[in-house]
Amino acid sequence: MAEEDRTRVGDDTSAPPGVGESGSAFRRVARARRRRRRRMVDALAAFACLAALVAYLGTEQHAGPREERSVVRPGPAPGAGRPAVPSPQWPGVDADAASPGLRPRQRPPSPSPSPSPSRPAAEPVLTVTQADVPAHVNLTAAGPLDWIHWGLLRAETPVRKRNGSGAVRDEGGRGRRESYSNNPEAYAWRDGAPVASASGTTSGVYTRGQGSGFALAVTADGEPRTVRLYAGLWMARGRLDVRLSTGGPTSTLRLEDPHTQHTAEFTIRFRAARGGKLLVNWTVEKSFGDCGNVSVQAVALR
Repeated sequence: MAEEDRTRVGDDTSAPPGVGESGSAFRRVARARRRRRRRMVDALAAFACLAALVAYLGTEQHAGPREERSVVRPGPAPGAGRPAVPSPQWPGVDADAASPGLRPRQRPPSPSPSPSPSRPAAEPVLTVTQADVPAHVNLTAAGPLDWIHWGLLRAETPVRKRNGSGAVRDEGGRGRRESYSNNPEAYAWRDGAPVASASGTTSGVYTRGQGSGFALAVTADGEPRTVRLYAGLWMARGRLDVRLSTGGPTSTLRLEDPHTQHTAEFTIRFRAARGGKLLVNWTVEKSFGDCGNVSVQAVALR
């Protein structure tokens, strides 16, 4: 074909001058024809290659159908520490059957927190000791929670700690109360009401006759507490009975002087459930004369 083309081109280019075109025009036309023929040949070759490729792909065989699976792992939910990885959902498998009771992308509910065990009630505690009264007692220091002093005013009107807890209560008692002012020890305070302060009063109250006495109560709050009772007697044997309203240990102490006056500081340490009470009774167990009596000066709580 190339030789035929060249023959034709040679024939064309060998045309004698004067037929209508010059020699250079013949050459341009010949070159354009050769380019067109070359493009046609290239297009035919490309088409033949494409047809061969299509025929090859059409005849490719697979042993079985291929199946592609992908599992999308979602990112962590807002506020979650670690992302939850759901089980893959395979074609043909029901999500409800794979995870009974759960919908896709659901997380199982968090278990309810177990109730914390209740705190066991504190075991009741009660101890009583006896000692001499200091020559000077500061009730503000001895009773930061509450205190009472008797005898400075009328026998029935004590002085109390201003803005105290009110845990110490005067429950009365058997016998008529009378005040006196010759106690061997002095009492002071700076936070009282209705008397704001005292530098050293020696007053107190007493009741006489066998079986007469004083009844006090201190409200418990579940915490260890200390009560100091400043008490005395004259020509008598006094009996101190201490117990808890909630039950538990009890204590009894005696103080005696058949001839003259005697005072003592009774220190009571206790603990009882909130709402319970410490109950204190100070009574004349025996009188050694017509004037045998028991007295109280003050009580302080810390």
